[in-house]
Amino acid sequence: MRNTCFPPFAQYRIKLMNDCAMKTLKQYECTVIIDGGLQDDAIASAMELIKKTITDKGGVINNVLEVGRRKMAYLIRKSSIGYYVHIEFDTVPSAIAEIERVYRYEENILRFLIIQLGSPLLEMRKRVEKYSVMLGSPEDQAEPEAAPALKS
Repeated sequence: MRNTCFPPFAQYRIKLMNDCAMKTLKQYECTVIIDGGLQDDAIASAMELIKKTITDKGGVINNVLEVGRRKMAYLIRKSSIGYYVHIEFDTVPSAIAEIERVYRYEENILRFLIIQLGSPLLEMRKRVEKYSVMLGSPEDQAEPEAAPALKS
């Protein structure tokens, strides 16, 4: 049965637009918690797996921020310490499901969250960066403590 809502050429055009939209790169950020009880070399290999998964699926990594070991608010898989990593990358939307599948079955990854960075969020980040540079951080404004006077 034929769909009478759109003429045949319009249906083809809609399909073509959807296909093109799925091939454009979008910006994402991913926060990963690796088991903090692991040795440093095991954490490094987990980090390599995380980066390799993104690049193998056609992604381009823009920024990696390794926060390090932190105490978690609650136990995850009987672990109270997690190694936090924040990655910003560009990829096609169809690759996200594959990246999540790999992360889900990796035993050293406790939790992960991947979100798409939309234009309102990117604009807000630019404003925050602009004003933080203008104002500076409180640590920059603090005067260094005077050196103690030498007693003679």
